[in-house]
Amino acid sequence: MCGANQDLNLYEKPAAERGLEELVFGDAVGGEDFLQHLQGPETKTGYVISGDLLEGEPDDSEAENETENSLVPSKKPAWVDEDDETEEIIDMTHRYRKNMMKSDAEKEFTKEKLQRRLQEQFQSVMGATPSWAQRSMKKKRRQEEESEDDSGDEGDGDLLRKTGNFVTMSDSLPRGILQMKNCLPANNERLSDGKLTTVQFHPSAQVVMTAGLDRSISLFQVDGITNPKIQSIHLEDFPIYKARFSADGEQVIATSIQNKLFYVYDMMEGKIIPIDRIRGLGEKIVQKFEVSPDGKFLLLSGISGYLHLITMKTKEFVGSMKINGRVAASSFSPDGGKIYTHSVEGEVFIWDVKSRRCLSRFTDEGCLRGTSIAVSRNNHYVACGSSSGVVNVYAQDDCFKGSNPKPLKAVMNLVTAATTLSFNPTTEILAMASNKADDAVKLVHIPSFTVFSNFPVFRRKLIYLANSMDFSPRSGYFSIANNKGKALLYRLKHYSDF
Repeated sequence: MCGANQDLNLYEKPAAERGLEELVFGDAVGGEDFLQHLQGPETKTGYVISGDLLEGEPDDSEAENETENSLVPSKKPAWVDEDDETEEIIDMTHRYRKNMMKSDAEKEFTKEKLQRRLQEQFQSVMGATPSWAQRSMKKKRRQEEESEDDSGDEGDGDLLRKTGNFVTMSDSLPRGILQMKNCLPANNERLSDGKLTTVQFHPSAQVVMTAGLDRSISLFQVDGITNPKIQSIHLEDFPIYKARFSADGEQVIATSIQNKLFYVYDMMEGKIIPIDRIRGLGEKIVQKFEVSPDGKFLLLSGISGYLHLITMKTKEFVGSMKINGRVAASSFSPDGGKIYTHSVEGEVFIWDVKSRRCLSRFTDEGCLRGTSIAVSRNNHYVACGSSSGVVNVYAQDDCFKGSNPKPLKAVMNLVTAATTLSFNPTTEILAMASNKADDAVKLVHIPSFTVFSNFPVFRRKLIYLANSMDFSPRSGYFSIANNKGKALLYRLKHYSDF
């Protein structure tokens, strides 16, 4: 018996081990006493141990405070190794994800990085963050701002514990390299059989219009991926010289290369209205025209230096203006109150629309033959193109200070006639092109007046002859209509909206 008792004593567990078992498995009555022993002699019973803390449900706040004071204080870790947390690695070389790689170094992504890349692709295509995401971002930003007041110096600690680029992109467009993406042609679902003479973005909708010598006007939705066709209309025996949206975007006006009349397409009612006669207008052929930004007038360029104002609403003749020489091109001021006309002889005339009186007249410096003109959206600059390819950019105020103002810059990057000029809506880019040579398109940074070096691509013939250019309402897209029947489309990544 003595031997048996000795064997039992050998296998008898220590008291501390028995207490732990009873505490964990709940078989013992003394588990609470053992817990009380760990916590201290003054700790009240009635609590259980959770995975991290000792939690309980005291009857009042005083009991809770006493308990919290009696617990062993938990220390905040001084340093956490991020490598301890295992992250799922995603293979980016898979055929479904390969197009998201920007370089060979990005063969593996974490889940978070892949999610950010998908967000970047979505925003680069659609041009903006969706409204539902903006609301959540604003809510998150508001919560962060509220927490900043309570955090004290913790924000500086977070900054010092991280590495990376904390410098964000500037709001102004940088010079040198223009970040852009080549998209499918805007009219990819219906390429023109003849050369395109017009491309223009709708003033409010995410829509682009193309027109050309194939006698058709087409509308496309711009998404940067497929650019689906909305509709096309065919005008019999009417090769289109130029087409433009009305200021409200509800109508399209089109002129032909050989007809006196012009067409008005009412998109709201789906009607095509021929305008074959305007009382008081004696022109035999109508080709060049401009639509005033305020939507009130249509300016028709006639022969022998005549300019004719037509009411946009009723298409009635208002009056005429005449320059010395022949009209090369005209442009309205952003408010529609003035008209800038460049003559073939190299002079610029500025007219008041209401009185139809000439306000100023000056000679375009060094111009032998005028070809084009454009006024910036902020009304600060006037660009004048010539047959030599030189584009003079004037300050708008200087155009009223004499007959020989000095240009701010003479841009000499074209060697053939500058036939098309266009400022982007933010007046940070001046697009200039010539339809006399392939790929003769340049984008000029403003206000440095330097050309972006990465456009067009060196020694790669992609644009051919540029007949028309336009920027989308918020500069997110840029399009060029060429002689191959394509409306080339580019996504300007600096601008987030369409």
